[in-house]
Amino acid sequence: MRVHLLRHGTAEEGRSGGSDAERKLTEAGREEIRRAVECARKASFAPSLILSSPYVRAIQTAEIAADVLGYQGTIVRTDALIPSGSPERVWDEIRGRQEETEILLAGHEPLMSQLAAYFLDSPALQVHMRKATLVRIDVEWFAGSPHGILKWMLPPDVWGG
Repeated sequence: MRVHLLRHGTAEEGRSGGSDAERKLTEAGREEIRRAVECARKASFAPSLILSSPYVRAIQTAEIAADVLGYQGTIVRTDALIPSGSPERVWDEIRGRQEETEILLAGHEPLMSQLAAYFLDSPALQVHMRKATLVRIDVEWFAGSPHGILKWMLPPDVWGG
């Protein structure tokens, strides 16, 4: 299975008393995601499933990716992908979907960086997931913890962000 980690783009600043979950992508953030996904599309990026944090900016990120990629399925919202989520909980969510060939996970820091290290079976690995960064990790088996292979990482520097 190919697993893609996509951190949301630039979002609105938090407002005093406002909900972090309700922050939306800025126009620049929407463009960042569009450009990142268009770049990845050249590498035959075609998810069979998209999972998203229920936070507005992650949902918007997933919707833009779906549009660019021509994804016709449902975007599944899961609390496993909230910023304070755990890699183990996300892994449990993915392991229950082994029939999928390619999954896109739209979420936040610090979870996205933690997921990269976890999926690569390298808990001490430090990964810098800037906004609108996309990572592909291939996972071959689903028993126990993951032992993935890093295939590529597209930070904004690569696609001109």
